[in-house]
Amino acid sequence: MKKTMLLFVCILAAVLPVMSQDKALDKAIAQVDQAKTVADYEKLAVRFKQLSMTQKTNWLPFYYTALCNAKIGFLLQQDGDRIEPYSIEGETYGKQAEALLKSNGSNKDKAELYTVLSMVYRSKVFINPMTYGPQFGPIAQQYLDKAAQLDPQNPRVLYLQAWVKFYTPKMWGGDKNQAKTLAQAALKNFSAQPAGNGQPHWGKAESEELLAKFR
Repeated sequence: MKKTMLLFVCILAAVLPVMSQDKALDKAIAQVDQAKTVADYEKLAVRFKQLSMTQKTNWLPFYYTALCNAKIGFLLQQDGDRIEPYSIEGETYGKQAEALLKSNGSNKDKAELYTVLSMVYRSKVFINPMTYGPQFGPIAQQYLDKAAQLDPQNPRVLYLQAWVKFYTPKMWGGDKNQAKTLAQAALKNFSAQPAGNGQPHWGKAESEELLAKFR
């Protein structure tokens, strides 16, 4: 009986910290849905970085750190002088997530990450479009194309494709009609995608905001 109890205590001691870490990650991910400002995303980036230190083989804390920094870059796109440290951190954590997914990550997970890396490199363009556009614009597009190849119906892929088409000048391939179609497809696919279980599910509000520009 004593041996059984000791074994149970040992198993519990091993399992509880993992459960606690998973709950902490789920809580932080839930807060992404409410984030709106630079300060909101800064606080979350710090939290996800902390979680990445204790979950070093889990790609999600690294992914969400990169996402928070990419979102900050998009929020600051009219204030390029402030973006660089966020773009650097986003790239660093995005690449760490990429390394974790390289050998056994699913195509769906890689598509999620490549979408965020595309956003990170797009944020580098915002720093100085004339200087950095030719350097980082093609990299951003390459990552988005990879994501679309791996999971073409992913709503975040469709949203970012819509965003690019909407904000790119027509002479360089922009197409607002196509942007509307892509954003509508994204919104439809969000409705079919259940939220939860820690997997990425952001982007519905962004798609709705983009579609509102057509009203």
